[in-house]
Amino acid sequence: MRADIVPGAVFPDFELSDHTGKRRKLSELQGVYPTVVVLSRGSYCPKDRRQAEGLLQLHREMTVGYCRMVTISTDAIAETHEYRSGVGAQWPFLADPRRIIQKDLDIAEYTDPIHNPMIPHVIVLEPKLVVHKIYNGYWFFGRPTVEELRLDLRAVCTKSFADWDITKPALRDAWNGGRKDDFFPYGQILAETLGEA
Repeated sequence: MRADIVPGAVFPDFELSDHTGKRRKLSELQGVYPTVVVLSRGSYCPKDRRQAEGLLQLHREMTVGYCRMVTISTDAIAETHEYRSGVGAQWPFLADPRRIIQKDLDIAEYTDPIHNPMIPHVIVLEPKLVVHKIYNGYWFFGRPTVEELRLDLRAVCTKSFADWDITKPALRDAWNGGRKDDFFPYGQILAETLGEA
């Protein structure tokens, strides 16, 4: 991983095609929410498929917890669509067959010249693409468990959501005083927030 991609740094705002062929920027997919980015070898890798299957339940929790997930692989769009469908995922998968991310982040898996994938990583992002934590998943057990990701997301949500501790007297005063912008969805109407999902 590039030396400047560390906790506290801003992750690059890559723009790639999603599993439907639509161009998507990472910042657009993230919105204002904590996000887990899975950098994947691709659909050919049984470890990556197993990881994605394991993330299915977590994603359901992330949806109700106002967090996002994105998987990016070096597969072409058709393979990316099949990979997503094959594991039953509901989150966006991005295709990077030109290996833009692999080259930019310096994560070419040089031990597999046949597939030329990127070394799998999981990056937990705070809002505004700020890196919270990075996991190197070259070995399967280097990848975070669902429980580790839950703990990471708790830490990020604690920092990111102004109304995380609803028991604070200042928050009660704000609510009673009609200052609702301090509470989720922070000045948006709920329909706008749900529309972003």
